This record gives sequence, structure tokens and C-alpha cells, in this order.
Amino acid sequence: MFRSARTILMTLVTALAVTVPAVPATAVPATAGPPPGIVNVAHRGASAHAPENTIEALLLAARQGADMVEFDVRETRDHALILMHDTTLARTTDVESVHPGRAPWRVADFTLDEIRELDAGSWFGSAFRGTRVPTLREALRAMSRTRLGLLVEIKTPRLHPGIERRAAVELRRSWDGPLVVQSFDWDAMRAFHRLMPDVPVGLLGTPSPGELRGLAAFAGQINPPYRDLTRDYVRAVQALGMQVFTWTTDDPGVMRRLGSYRVDGILTNWPHVLARL
Repeated sequence: MFRSARTILMTLVTALAVTVPAVPATAVPATAGPPPGIVNVAHRGASAHAPENTIEALLLAARQGADMVEFDVRETRDHALILMHDTTLARTTDVESVHPGRAPWRVADFTLDEIRELDAGSWFGSAFRGTRVPTLREALRAMSRTRLGLLVEIKTPRLHPGIERRAAVELRRSWDGPLVVQSFDWDAMRAFHRLMPDVPVGLLGTPSPGELRGLAAFAGQINPPYRDLTRDYVRAVQALGMQVFTWTTDDPGVMRRLGSYRVDGILTNWPHVLARL
């Protein structure tokens, strides 16, 4: 079902969207941008314009010129996989008013049915009132209608033993497009690689140059915060056959600098800005 890591990622690099959505001329300075071939990754969807980790944000990313969307996966009390960044539901839903007596409102303390009751859009804006927290399966089905690839982050696997296996089952069942799975937990990514060896895994963070060779045995990407990057570090990662997807910037000047380092992908909340560049 899945192509090799190199085929998947090189396909994304060589098939970047050529239709760039219109944005105001003042949104991006008129200067040289990054070189062609940088994968435009919408961070939690087009999260500057729609509530993060919702179907609305994911689909908007496609309209804003993204090549991939990144989203976060957590597990509920009854082992359902949902899109949610934080350990708790408080920041991006109305859980405090719906369930006032259940602080600190951890995702892992609620069932999927309880989470389906919550409004995950009003915090962002009244236009998104009634938006729901999607399951992983719902997100995969929605994204299958686009041509975008997915960068799926598994959050805090140590809090959810077995989440790697459950995510692998759902991805096999519901997704047949370009895919990378990433986490800050490198041991979990080693385990996921054993489950789905044809799917590239990304390691979030900035391993030392001395660690890179060992990590290249199973990792397809090293994905550091952009402030940690230097041109030499990017070259060291790429020399071992891995890619660098860096996060997260909305600044055109920073995007241009990262482009000069020849990074492979940039995560941004403003995919239309990177598309314009």
C-alpha cells in the first residue's frame, strides 16, 4: 500500500503545487524566496485561519497551497484516536463549561462520546461555533479528498501504551497517500518503524551530530525547531540520507533563510505565505 520513504518524499518535493492562491500583495515582501522543492507543511492545518487540528483547518490548508498537513494525535479514555495537541481539552474546547467539575480536563480522562459533545471552534471565532474534535479516521477520510500528504504526530506515547500499534492499524485501514509519522519520543518511532517499515518516521528535536548515524538506521527525517538549525547541521542530516522538516515559522524572512540552508520542508501556520514565496 505504501511506497518507500524516498519515493514518497521525493514525489512531494518534485510535485509541489503550482497554483498559488491569491493573497494580498502586502502579505509577503517582493524579494527572492526559497529555492523550489521545499515542502510546504501546514502546521495543525491552516491554523492561522481556522481552529487547529480540525477538519476545517486541514481542508483550508489545501486551498492555501500546502503540500502536506501536520496534525497531532492523542488517545481518549476508551482508546479512540483524536486530533488534539494539548494534554488537556481546556485551551481549544468548551470543556470547562460543559464539564465544570472534571478539572484538569485531561484528554485521557474523557471518552470519545464525551469529547464529541464539545465545541472546538468557538475559542477561535464565532464563525467556527459548533466545530467538533475529529477522530483520526474522520481526518484521514476528509484528507483523502485532497492531494496532500500527511505528517502525523503521535503525542506523548508513554501516556498511551500501544498507541503506535493502534495508529498503525488506522493508517493502514484509512490512508493510501504520502505519509510521515513523527514524535518527540524516539523510542516510540523506533517501535512504529517496526510496525510499518515502509512509512518514514520523523524524530522531533535536535539530536547531536554524533547521534545522527545511529538514528539514520530507522528514521527518515530529523525535524528540529528552526532556531536550532545551521546550514552545516542540515547538510550533516542529509548526508546520511535523511530529510529535515523544520518548525514552526510564519516569518517570510525566516522562511527565506531556511530555504538558503536547503531544508526539505517547513512547517507554518500560514501555508499561503510559504506558497507565495
